[in-house]
Amino acid sequence: MNVEDETKLDYALRGKAWKVYWLLLKNGCPLSVREVQRALHFSSPSVAHHHLERLCELGLVQKQDIGGHYSLVSEVKIGVLRHFVKLGKLLFPRYFFYAVFSTVFYMAYLTMLMQNFTRENLFIIIFGAIVSAIFWYEAVRVWRLKPF
Repeated sequence: MNVEDETKLDYALRGKAWKVYWLLLKNGCPLSVREVQRALHFSSPSVAHHHLERLCELGLVQKQDIGGHYSLVSEVKIGVLRHFVKLGKLLFPRYFFYAVFSTVFYMAYLTMLMQNFTRENLFIIIFGAIVSAIFWYEAVRVWRLKPF
Protein backbone atom coordinates (compact mmCIF):
# COMPACT_ATOMS: atom_id res chain seq x y z
CA MET A 1 0.00 0.00 0.00
CA ASN A 2 1.49 3.33 -1.02
CA VAL A 3 1.46 6.51 1.04
CA GLU A 4 -1.45 8.06 -0.86
CA ASP A 5 -3.70 5.02 -0.34
CA GLU A 6 -2.69 4.90 3.30
CA THR A 7 -3.59 8.57 3.73
CA LYS A 8 -6.99 8.03 2.09
CA LEU A 9 -7.72 5.06 4.36
CA ASP A 10 -6.55 6.98 7.40
CA TYR A 11 -8.96 9.78 6.47
CA ALA A 12 -11.87 7.42 5.70
CA LEU A 13 -11.38 5.35 8.86
CA ARG A 14 -12.33 7.77 11.59
CA GLY A 15 -15.20 8.18 13.98
CA LYS A 16 -17.78 5.42 13.95
CA ALA A 17 -16.31 3.69 10.89
CA TRP A 18 -13.06 3.30 12.87
CA LYS A 19 -14.98 1.77 15.78
CA VAL A 20 -16.74 -0.68 13.45
CA TYR A 21 -13.42 -1.69 11.85
CA TRP A 22 -11.81 -2.10 15.28
CA LEU A 23 -14.72 -4.29 16.44
CA LEU A 24 -14.43 -6.57 13.39
CA LEU A 25 -10.66 -6.77 13.81
CA LYS A 26 -10.89 -7.49 17.52
CA ASN A 27 -13.77 -9.98 17.20
CA GLY A 28 -12.16 -12.01 14.43
CA CYS A 29 -15.41 -13.51 13.15
CA PRO A 30 -18.25 -12.22 10.94
CA LEU A 31 -20.84 -9.97 12.58
CA SER A 32 -24.35 -8.97 11.59
CA VAL A 33 -25.57 -5.38 11.42
CA ARG A 34 -27.53 -5.83 14.66
CA GLU A 35 -24.51 -7.30 16.47
CA VAL A 36 -22.43 -4.29 15.46
CA GLN A 37 -25.21 -1.92 16.51
CA ARG A 38 -25.54 -3.55 19.94
CA ALA A 39 -21.81 -3.84 20.56
CA LEU A 40 -21.13 -0.21 19.72
CA HIS A 41 -24.39 1.17 21.15
CA PHE A 42 -25.41 2.85 17.89
CA SER A 43 -28.84 4.50 17.86
CA SER A 44 -30.17 2.26 15.07
CA PRO A 45 -29.11 -0.62 12.82
CA SER A 46 -29.05 1.76 9.84
CA VAL A 47 -26.06 3.59 11.38
CA ALA A 48 -24.17 0.30 11.69
CA HIS A 49 -25.21 -0.68 8.15
CA HIS A 50 -23.98 2.64 6.74
CA HIS A 51 -20.54 2.24 8.29
CA LEU A 52 -20.27 -1.42 7.31
CA GLU A 53 -21.10 -0.50 3.72
CA ARG A 54 -18.49 2.26 3.84
CA LEU A 55 -15.92 -0.33 4.91
CA CYS A 56 -17.07 -2.56 2.03
CA GLU A 57 -16.47 0.29 -0.42
CA LEU A 58 -12.95 0.68 0.97
CA GLY A 59 -12.33 -3.03 0.38
CA LEU A 60 -11.72 -3.81 4.05
CA VAL A 61 -14.95 -5.71 4.73
CA GLN A 62 -17.01 -8.15 2.70
CA LYS A 63 -20.69 -8.99 3.07
CA GLN A 64 -21.40 -12.70 3.04
CA ASP A 65 -24.04 -13.90 0.59
CA ILE A 66 -25.69 -16.23 3.09
CA GLY A 67 -26.74 -14.68 6.38
CA GLY A 68 -25.72 -11.13 5.52
CA HIS A 69 -22.88 -11.05 8.01
CA TYR A 70 -19.87 -8.82 7.44
CA SER A 71 -16.35 -10.15 7.73
CA LEU A 72 -12.96 -8.52 7.62
CA VAL A 73 -11.17 -9.01 4.30
CA SER A 74 -7.89 -7.26 4.98
CA GLU A 75 -6.10 -5.84 7.97
CA VAL A 76 -4.47 -2.48 7.54
CA LYS A 77 -1.86 -0.98 9.80
CA ILE A 78 -2.84 2.67 9.82
CA GLY A 79 -3.18 5.18 12.58
CA VAL A 80 -3.01 3.72 16.04
CA LEU A 81 -3.12 0.15 14.64
CA ARG A 82 0.57 0.49 13.79
CA HIS A 83 1.25 0.21 17.50
CA PHE A 84 -0.82 -2.94 18.11
CA VAL A 85 -0.12 -6.65 17.69
CA LYS A 86 -2.96 -9.14 17.31
CA LEU A 87 -2.76 -12.46 19.13
CA GLY A 88 -5.90 -14.46 18.43
CA LYS A 89 -8.80 -12.20 19.34
CA LEU A 90 -6.69 -9.96 21.56
CA LEU A 91 -4.93 -6.77 20.54
CA PHE A 92 -1.93 -5.68 22.56
CA PRO A 93 0.17 -2.54 22.30
CA ARG A 94 3.58 -3.39 20.90
CA TYR A 95 5.17 -1.69 23.90
CA PHE A 96 3.44 -4.16 26.20
CA PHE A 97 5.82 -6.92 25.10
CA TYR A 98 8.84 -4.66 25.54
CA ALA A 99 7.60 -3.70 29.00
CA VAL A 100 7.08 -7.32 30.06
CA PHE A 101 10.46 -8.38 28.66
CA SER A 102 12.40 -5.56 30.33
CA THR A 103 10.55 -5.97 33.64
CA VAL A 104 11.08 -9.73 33.78
CA PHE A 105 14.82 -9.42 33.14
CA TYR A 106 15.09 -6.51 35.56
CA MET A 107 13.42 -8.56 38.30
CA ALA A 108 15.52 -11.61 37.45
CA TYR A 109 18.68 -9.54 37.80
CA LEU A 110 17.54 -8.10 41.14
CA THR A 111 16.57 -11.47 42.59
CA MET A 112 19.16 -13.85 41.15
CA LEU A 113 22.23 -12.02 39.92
CA MET A 114 22.76 -9.05 42.21
CA GLN A 115 24.85 -10.29 45.10
CA ASN A 116 26.03 -7.09 46.75
CA PHE A 117 25.36 -3.38 46.53
CA THR A 118 28.08 -1.71 44.45
CA ARG A 119 28.19 1.41 42.32
CA GLU A 120 27.78 -0.70 39.17
CA ASN A 121 24.75 -2.46 40.62
CA LEU A 122 23.25 0.90 41.60
CA PHE A 123 23.60 2.05 37.99
CA ILE A 124 21.92 -1.15 36.73
CA ILE A 125 19.12 -0.79 39.29
CA ILE A 126 18.38 2.80 38.28
CA PHE A 127 18.76 2.15 34.55
CA GLY A 128 16.54 -0.95 34.63
CA ALA A 129 13.83 0.84 36.61
CA ILE A 130 13.81 3.78 34.18
CA VAL A 131 13.69 1.57 31.09
CA SER A 132 10.85 -0.55 32.49
CA ALA A 133 8.90 2.53 33.58
CA ILE A 134 9.23 4.11 30.12
CA PHE A 135 7.99 0.95 28.37
CA TRP A 136 5.03 0.61 30.76
CA TYR A 137 4.16 4.27 30.31
CA GLU A 138 4.18 3.91 26.50
CA ALA A 139 2.14 0.69 26.63
CA VAL A 140 -0.56 2.36 28.74
CA ARG A 141 -0.52 5.51 26.58
CA VAL A 142 -1.04 3.52 23.36
CA TRP A 143 -3.68 1.33 25.04
CA ARG A 144 -5.71 4.45 25.81
CA LEU A 145 -5.69 5.42 22.11
CA LYS A 146 -7.84 2.44 21.12
CA PRO A 147 -11.38 3.33 20.07
CA PHE A 148 -13.17 1.55 22.92
